[in-house]
Amino acid sequence: MIAQAPNILQAGTISPADPLIFGFWKVPKSVCATVCYQAIKSGYRRLDCACDYGNEKEVGEGIAKAIQDGLCTREDLFVTSKLWNTYHKHVAAACQRSLDDLQLSYLDEYLIHFPISMEYVPFDKKYPPEWLNLEGKMVLVPNDMCATWKAMEELVDQGMAKTIGVCNFSTQLLRQIFSTCKIRPSTLQIELHPHNSQEKLVRFAHENGMNVTAFSTLASSSYVELDMATADDSLMTNSVIVDIAKAKNKTPAQVLIRWALQRNTFPLTKTTKDERMKENRNVLDFKLTLDEMSKINALNKNHRYNDPGVFCEGMGTFCPIYE
Repeated sequence: MIAQAPNILQAGTISPADPLIFGFWKVPKSVCATVCYQAIKSGYRRLDCACDYGNEKEVGEGIAKAIQDGLCTREDLFVTSKLWNTYHKHVAAACQRSLDDLQLSYLDEYLIHFPISMEYVPFDKKYPPEWLNLEGKMVLVPNDMCATWKAMEELVDQGMAKTIGVCNFSTQLLRQIFSTCKIRPSTLQIELHPHNSQEKLVRFAHENGMNVTAFSTLASSSYVELDMATADDSLMTNSVIVDIAKAKNKTPAQVLIRWALQRNTFPLTKTTKDERMKENRNVLDFKLTLDEMSKINALNKNHRYNDPGVFCEGMGTFCPIYE
């Protein structure tokens, strides 16, 4: 029995309809403008950025050149940026800085990056502020996430962002936002791959009308060089994934991206190589069967590679956000 292709837009109207997202985490500034231009040239119209990635100026240069050269119009693109942890009480200023760097007059989507509020670091002293303050310490500060959300809503009222959403939130945090919000979150962006399928959270988001973006679609690939994963964690060499890829005449990466699509999530991938951009987009001409989906689902072990409760301890602060 063949699994039915998902209705990618069932969680709300999305423009552009193409569900494939190109991300800029860890894309070096030295090549980022070119990478952005090539991603757009390869067909990507959904671009995932963040203050914390430290390369929004370069992304903006790539976007401007792509528009100037006629590859796309601004209206063709869906550009996402994110509110960093130090700016929960400076939401409008943080959004404006991203807009300025990206050379845009509005964002299609602005997300709270983490449900973590840290000590404010002035824009003119250190940008992006990253995880440590000017004294080299990670300092958490009390904050009402609903107050942050109210400031996010004001961005929509002011025309700075068309939609707003969250990253790395739990079901309980989402319920908290739902209980007081005027504008409901449009998107939940979370770490999703066969090692961390988060079925209940994905279902909860969909049942509440949210789109779900899957980051780290290829699992451990981005984390080995950060010592947050080992080569043994790789799904690209997992026998289940490799066997399905061979049967489909596809690559393991394409199988993982297709798995994400058939869960009705928006897979986010990144690369600096033109050929990989094309490979990662070539996933709409095949389907995984229900049996193949089940085999991949069985690989789940509830393992996160991007967990502040783990990596923040290396900065001297215990900061769990997941149980």
